[in-house]
Amino acid sequence: MKVTNIRDAEYFHKVVDCQYACPAHTPVPEYIRLIAAQRYTDAYMINWESNVFPGVLGRTCDRPCEPACRRGRVEDEPVAICRLKRVAADNKGDISALMPIIPKKKNGKRIALIGAGPAALTVARDLMPLGYSIDLYDDQRAGGGFMRSQIPAFRLPENVLNEEVDRILDMGVLTHFNHYVDSLKAVLDKDYDAVFVGSGAPRGRDLDIPGRLEAAANIHIGIDWLSSVAFEHIETIGKRVIVLGGGNTAMDCCRTARRLGGDEVKVVVRSPFAEMKASPWEKEDAQHEGIPILDNHMPKEFVLGDGRLVAMAFDKVKAVYDAKGRRSLVPTGEDPVVIPCDDVLIAIGQENSFPWIERTIDIEFGKWDMPVVDKVTFQSSNPKVFFGGDAAFGPQNVITAVAHGHQAAISIDLFCQGESVTKRPPPGVTLVSQKMGIHEWSYDSEVASDVRYQVPQAELKKSLNNRKLEVELGFDAATAFHEAQRCLNCDAQTVFSEKLCIECDACVDICPTDCLSIVVNDVDEAELRHKLKMPAKNTEQAIYVSEDLATGRAMIKDEDMCLHCGLCAERCPTAAWDMQKFYYTVSKAGQGV
Repeated sequence: MKVTNIRDAEYFHKVVDCQYACPAHTPVPEYIRLIAAQRYTDAYMINWESNVFPGVLGRTCDRPCEPACRRGRVEDEPVAICRLKRVAADNKGDISALMPIIPKKKNGKRIALIGAGPAALTVARDLMPLGYSIDLYDDQRAGGGFMRSQIPAFRLPENVLNEEVDRILDMGVLTHFNHYVDSLKAVLDKDYDAVFVGSGAPRGRDLDIPGRLEAAANIHIGIDWLSSVAFEHIETIGKRVIVLGGGNTAMDCCRTARRLGGDEVKVVVRSPFAEMKASPWEKEDAQHEGIPILDNHMPKEFVLGDGRLVAMAFDKVKAVYDAKGRRSLVPTGEDPVVIPCDDVLIAIGQENSFPWIERTIDIEFGKWDMPVVDKVTFQSSNPKVFFGGDAAFGPQNVITAVAHGHQAAISIDLFCQGESVTKRPPPGVTLVSQKMGIHEWSYDSEVASDVRYQVPQAELKKSLNNRKLEVELGFDAATAFHEAQRCLNCDAQTVFSEKLCIECDACVDICPTDCLSIVVNDVDEAELRHKLKMPAKNTEQAIYVSEDLATGRAMIKDEDMCLHCGLCAERCPTAAWDMQKFYYTVSKAGQGV
């Protein structure tokens, strides 16, 4: 096999699994070490540079980093990365002096942002320090987009959201709230240099089954209903509530309904429980609040009595899979299940809606009537118009919207400066030895059994009686330290020097996971993976291949199984192995090419 090029920035980036899995590529191990050292402000700023909303995401993130966490290969559960982020946000000091300096003299370029959600706010956060003048348009009364209207206050307190949204708006963004944009052409006619569309996926899917029109007064689209609750247009709901859907919006709907007077709230979903789209912890929280989840139920009809909704009927189904693993929901033949209800909340998905974008302004639309957007530059077929967040590729999550915002801001800056938007600036990368002595390193490398610590919650009776009372209380300093210590420091890379290796096998012998082998290199990767001391079966992760050693063999390392414990480097008599900290930061607008 070809010798591994560790100078390629993406090689070690992929090895830091948590950071690689994060759409915004936040340097997770670095800020976790800072939290363990109680350097909360420094940890917060590392987060703010990349994910922009640490306090929000520390409570609401979908946590793509956690399934990737290497601790999950040692124990059942990964490091509580998301909740540690909240610790930094809740305990930081005054960061006003650490904010970017906004130049008093503008650069003469004007940008319009449509929608005040996480993608557009990220664009503003990146462009304001470069001297751009930014106008932001949104139909809500305040910034935040769906973070404000769709995430209940018991998960995300309004003061936390306001603090992080206002931090960006206070940079000098000119806001136009309570302003619905009904024509993109009208915005373009205002002679902006570029327009960013971050309007989200504002339309919830409906259900067309018998009784829908007749029972309309008591049937609500989930995202619209959550928005009405957030802006205090709705304060009560019926005693018996059915929530249709298996995603996180359905979990927010059912938990909110419990707090607004729903004594008997049930979630009903077509798919099997294990295949619901909701995050596992969201399902657990709903069940903890006494909300049953009924799976394998297909909606059949809304049942009326005396002209109003009284129940829903469902057909029982089962999941059947073909040879390619594709699922079909097949009726079981049982009698329909009838569930009494006073109100129904439909949370079966969201879709984009662009009635306000004229089809005469050179924006190409494709599948599902979505704009055709470049996945790297986020530019549409109209070079002045960029998309991001849910508006670009459909509903995703906050951290993905942030990542879109950073990349779109780069493109907007390049476009406004007359440069090609395809010339992307490289990421920032450092690789520095952590050696403090002959066999000592500047971080704690011990791998010990350590189960995940539980986040305390408010008393259930109190939280169910107050929709604004935050349920999760967060880690205290002591628990945060212990949880942070579970991190395996995956950014501390094992870096090998062929010229120092004497092939004594000491590192191979001491490796606790048998991830090291000294064998003859093989042209065929599959063969090489198979003949290692412990076969490297996960082809999603690389194997490190050194240059040939004196005997003609090579040092091979399975990156998937390595715990970054540093025992190889401690044991090596010639210091052929070194532990070097790899720091990777995604580029931002204005950093040059």
